[in-house]
Amino acid sequence: MGSILSVSQLNKYIKFKIQSDLKLKGIAVKGEISNFTLHYKSGHAYFTLKDEGGALKAVMFSNNVQRLRFHPENGMSVLVVGNIDVYERDGAYQIIVSDIQPVGAGALHTGLEQLKEKLAKLGIFDSDKKKPIPLIPKKIAVVTSLTGAALQDILNILERRFPICHVEIYAAQVQGELAPVSISSALQKADKSGADTIILARGGGSVEDLMPFNTEMVTMAVYQCVTPIITAVGHETDTTLVDYASDLRAPTPSAAAELATPKMSEMLGTVDFMAKRLSDSFLRYVSKRETSLQQALHRLRLCSPEKRLENNSAELLRLSEKLGILMNRKISMSENKLERYHAQLCALSPLNVLDRGYTITMKENKVVYSGEELEQGELVDIKFKDTVRSAKIM
Repeated sequence: MGSILSVSQLNKYIKFKIQSDLKLKGIAVKGEISNFTLHYKSGHAYFTLKDEGGALKAVMFSNNVQRLRFHPENGMSVLVVGNIDVYERDGAYQIIVSDIQPVGAGALHTGLEQLKEKLAKLGIFDSDKKKPIPLIPKKIAVVTSLTGAALQDILNILERRFPICHVEIYAAQVQGELAPVSISSALQKADKSGADTIILARGGGSVEDLMPFNTEMVTMAVYQCVTPIITAVGHETDTTLVDYASDLRAPTPSAAAELATPKMSEMLGTVDFMAKRLSDSFLRYVSKRETSLQQALHRLRLCSPEKRLENNSAELLRLSEKLGILMNRKISMSENKLERYHAQLCALSPLNVLDRGYTITMKENKVVYSGEELEQGELVDIKFKDTVRSAKIM
């Protein structure tokens, strides 16, 4: 019978044997991730690697987790590289993972797709949040490398198209591990500079070279800019996450400069055209106003007190003339009627008998119709045709 060992002694011995086996170092194991947990304090990742016939505990320490280009997820088929080790307390063996690679897709591609999906769910790429690019900027901020050809391309285009625009350059490291922090910092400064438009650009390069523009830090920095931003990263066929988050994507840095500014010659032509339109519109407006003024003056003259007095005077004259005609007609008719009445009266007048030799006896200016009305000794007047004589009744 051999030596009696405690549980911890046995576990330690097994760990020693496993660690001394070179075949179990740097081993590659293929399987499916399950029960993935990322410890929020330590940053270590714990998961199980399994296939149809078994399972293997796995641990990946934080320094290696930070180097991953994607986020491991449950159900993902992966190839892990690491060393087999024993956790003495539980007597369980596990693999200490140093690297994880997705099976069927590269880690870089998988990581980008995961980050893109995450940012899309947050609304970072929503089209309704895109800001319009100013048509005529007074100031443009350019965020790029001072040594790259992209900067010269942008400056040449801006000088040729719109030389009156003020340009400020915010230098940034556009490649390498420090690039995300450098780009984000430069964007924040440019956003506070009072520029009308920001251009974020770099020349072409490999997928790895463009990685800073595919990071969450730089993408969020682009999204959080209050100033409208145009991105031009890489060649026309290159599309990075910052292109989705920006307000406008340009295929090249030169194209970004063209999209950010109007062409001076075209502007001058437009100004001339608008000036002519303005002049023509003004002349038409003045002509129309003059016509309206003449019409208003005509209506004013028709409605003025002077015109009303003139019209009333003419009406008064017309009525006076009409009244005169009516009065003359009335007088003429009255005269004719009077003559008829006079003729009739004369025909009936008792004085007409005087022309035939008759007389009229009057007593106290009253006609005496009967001799019984007279008494002896009374005086009467006898009216003849041509005179009146007094007589005494005998």
